[in-house]
Amino acid sequence: MTDILDESAPAANVPGDPVIEVRDLRVWYGTERGPVRAVDGVSFDLHEGEILGLVGESGCGKSTLGRGLIGLLPEGSARDGELRIRGRDMLRLKPKEQHAMRGRELGMIFQEPLTRLNPLMRISEHFAETLKTHDKSISKAEIERRSLEVLRLMGIPPTRYDAYPHEFSGGMRQRLMIALTLVLRPTFVVADEPTTALDVLVEAQIIRILHDLRRDFRTALLLITHNLGIIAEACDRVAVMYAGEIVEIGDAREVFSRPRHPYTRELLRSTISLSTTGLNYIDGAPPDLVEPPSGCYFHPRCPDAMKICATRHPIEREHAGGSRAACWAADVQDGLADDVPKSDLEPLAREEISVADEA
Repeated sequence: MTDILDESAPAANVPGDPVIEVRDLRVWYGTERGPVRAVDGVSFDLHEGEILGLVGESGCGKSTLGRGLIGLLPEGSARDGELRIRGRDMLRLKPKEQHAMRGRELGMIFQEPLTRLNPLMRISEHFAETLKTHDKSISKAEIERRSLEVLRLMGIPPTRYDAYPHEFSGGMRQRLMIALTLVLRPTFVVADEPTTALDVLVEAQIIRILHDLRRDFRTALLLITHNLGIIAEACDRVAVMYAGEIVEIGDAREVFSRPRHPYTRELLRSTISLSTTGLNYIDGAPPDLVEPPSGCYFHPRCPDAMKICATRHPIEREHAGGSRAACWAADVQDGLADDVPKSDLEPLAREEISVADEA
């Protein structure tokens, strides 16, 4: 489980002041069957110069959480809870005020750059459009200066300033997406799968750029990815998400070396390394978020499930090492469930998972 940790990596810097404070954030999507609880009671803080990794299976709510933090949600969705950016409660602001914060204070690096870059516009035109949208009076010379400055930081030569998106490699296009976000100098950035479909060498380049952002700009970054190796290499802390909830959060090294939640442990077992002799996977599939299971949402798939897991939702508690997890089994292991009747701690008989359930 610890193969993906780089023990030679430097320790994380002490974080600065909180940039974003999230308390009991919920995001719903309206459907004909009822509301989809895509994000369900999420809470965390993110500080200046800190990189928080967000990991979990497809459909667990990672991208919805990222978009919900900056207000990029489709019609038919709703948010509730508390979301403070530099002390301002974003959910209490008017839509125009929220819109004004995006770009200058809140940025997003999207996955799949070719779906975000206009193939008919030169890169210089992308930068001009971005900067003029937020500063109508900015001069052409200032646009070029700021654009070339951030391109240089991304390792893209100025000779490519007037090129079209299709003239760049996949890795360079991803760096362009980062540059278009950073040219506005936001204090908080959501990076949604920034290394998807890139080879390992380009992934390493992107990781170095993320570290440079922290060092040079003190940017607070939420890094969404499926790649646990990138989380271990690039992030200070990691949050593990399942069925719209953060089930475990803590220092990346602590979580990966001593996972408290069974879901975290099973994700790590599924990681492929040079020492892998067989493929491990988690039985079943993520639950229906319109009608999630009772108790702990993970209990139908959990190898450590107890009777209490099927009836009572777990309470998030702090465990040894500073990690926080919402898991009855972890509470029992760390001696935090003394008030639970012994009959509730008996193993839960798991139902056989059919192929249809896993589809």
